[in-house]
Amino acid sequence: MTKPIIELQNLSRYFGSVVALQGINIQIMPGQVHCLLGDNGAGKSTLIKTLAGVHRPSSGHLLIDGQATVLRSPKQALDLGIATVYQDLALVPLMSITRNFFLGREITKGWGPFAYFDLKTADHIALKGLADMGIQVRDPSQTVATLSGGEKQCLAIARAIYFGAKVLILDEPTAALGVKQSAKVLKVIATAKQRGLAVIFITHNIHHAYPVADQFTLLKRGRTLGSFAKSSVSREQVLEMMSGGSELAELEQELAEFSYNDAHTTQQDQAQL
Repeated sequence: MTKPIIELQNLSRYFGSVVALQGINIQIMPGQVHCLLGDNGAGKSTLIKTLAGVHRPSSGHLLIDGQATVLRSPKQALDLGIATVYQDLALVPLMSITRNFFLGREITKGWGPFAYFDLKTADHIALKGLADMGIQVRDPSQTVATLSGGEKQCLAIARAIYFGAKVLILDEPTAALGVKQSAKVLKVIATAKQRGLAVIFITHNIHHAYPVADQFTLLKRGRTLGSFAKSSVSREQVLEMMSGGSELAELEQELAEFSYNDAHTTQQDQAQL
């Protein structure tokens, strides 16, 4: 049986008296897309940054490949194969596709002070990395600013995969994209899954998440409402949980009672007149 590549056991994170995460239990499996859903303030960003090595848990355990681990920096998380693609993508618009692909990790030829960036090899690797994700680019020397939003997302994902990511954390990758660009990114996510990577997909859009996700975890006010396999929950059920269906039903009942009491009071007042 496949073991989880990442496991959170009763993990909590506090900022002074503020409880950002409380008692989180999640398993992330290789070759699966785990969708993390929740409203603003649910704790998604804190959870991402904890997995990326930005924050340390206040309590509980983080296991990577079955080993209890304390991530002390984002670099350590990257070294362990956990790559996070944030919404800003960490791309430089006026630099080329190839330069952005190798940003800070350039391959060189020569030695010492005579070393130089091996642009020909880098161009080939960048083109192949994008092609493997289904993105065809004719000229790797073109600036990133010329790419569409979806292509930029795919470039950031392809870069993470090339540099050894085993876990991809994608922070709202389709939030600012149109339908066609979102579809392109979702195809790349499906490709990463087929290659055996674990993908943590953070989104507000269940219509983007449901086609590619294998597992759903819902967060609310720093706690999990549960994790559900796609086979056990429908799109409509996930949407209802996200939108607070039970809370809306309670609110509708309260408003109905309020309207009834208000109408009853008005009738009594008219009768007295």
